[in-house]
Amino acid sequence: MFDNQTVPFSLRRRALAVALAAAGAFGPAAAQAQDIKVGFNADQSGTAAAELGLAARHGFELAIEDINKAGGVLGKKLVAVVRDDTGAPPKSIQNMTELIDNEKVVAVIGPTNSGNALAWLHIPQQKKIPVIVPVATATEITRRYAAEPQNYIFRVSMVDREQVALLLAYAVKSSKGKKIGFIADSTGFGTQGVKDATEVLALHGLAPVAVEKFGPKDTDMTAQLAKIRDAGADTVLIYGLADGNAHTLRSMEKIAYMPTAIGTWGNMSSVLLNTAGPKLAEHLVFATSTAEDANTRASALAARVRARYPQMVTFVSAAQAYDSVMLLASAIKQAGSADGEKVAAALEGNLPDTQGIVKLYSKPFTKAKHEALGVEDFQLGKWKDGKVTAFSDAITKSFTPADFKR
Repeated sequence: MFDNQTVPFSLRRRALAVALAAAGAFGPAAAQAQDIKVGFNADQSGTAAAELGLAARHGFELAIEDINKAGGVLGKKLVAVVRDDTGAPPKSIQNMTELIDNEKVVAVIGPTNSGNALAWLHIPQQKKIPVIVPVATATEITRRYAAEPQNYIFRVSMVDREQVALLLAYAVKSSKGKKIGFIADSTGFGTQGVKDATEVLALHGLAPVAVEKFGPKDTDMTAQLAKIRDAGADTVLIYGLADGNAHTLRSMEKIAYMPTAIGTWGNMSSVLLNTAGPKLAEHLVFATSTAEDANTRASALAARVRARYPQMVTFVSAAQAYDSVMLLASAIKQAGSADGEKVAAALEGNLPDTQGIVKLYSKPFTKAKHEALGVEDFQLGKWKDGKVTAFSDAITKSFTPADFKR
């Protein structure tokens, strides 16, 4: 045995370093290294869409909690690594780089905003890290790398074109005179929405009787609505963000023109409820994939999310994020590995049936299709007593697959 006085300091220091490294290899750090890290990157504070991101984060975390309670995945625990991109593309890009390069996540769930996804899709694609999108709806998100040998971008959310297919199926059947008008904001979102809606309506053999636009900051749409009214429209598709849609509803009330009003899932934002008012908000019917009262699973998850996030209004984001994690865990088990290439291949392969909140997923993805949800999975919703609830009537009950043109 050596005495410290007879061993050179440099050797003692080297021996200490080796001892500490050995201790670390078998200590808490090693245990943590056995965990499987999953990233979450979405707006939780920066824009009106932050409500969707917050709800999604809680669904994401509760899914991980449930998986770990059931024994984890491949004998390991899932660990959530959460980042807020504040709705800003540069921040979202920075988060993705940090999550993948520094945190070494095996997959990412997110984002909220389509623009952010489109800004960083190349990063996980190049680094072979699967992404499952639980909120953002832009059609291009899952298609950009569809021609690559392996596309790493998947989605469990409501694609814009599929929402339009549902909304116009309802509009065509509910309009007595088959006179349908469109009013949309002048942003890229609204412009693309009108394009989709015009094309889908043409598949029904119809054309809009009027198409009007409003600026994203406009609060008075009475002039545009008067033109739509005078064209005879008894049904109006409002295609914009929640604040503009709310002002459109208020403008309808102002000129006593209250046609059937339909819109996309962004109307679940509390901005619509607070700006239009609870009663007027109930006039709008919108697309959703689920609601708090859609089934017992949804009700149970909603109660758990509300215990953590009492202000939640966009439950659908929580449900879709929860299901995204469940599908990811199923793919890791199927692959027998958390390796990105193997997990992506498993997502496209013969996944075992996986029970989610929205539905039972039976082989939800294929090589050619990276969308787990389609129009056949969607339903209509409405505000009622300050909450989003499922909406059904004689028209929705009469739907057949042939009604959904896209």
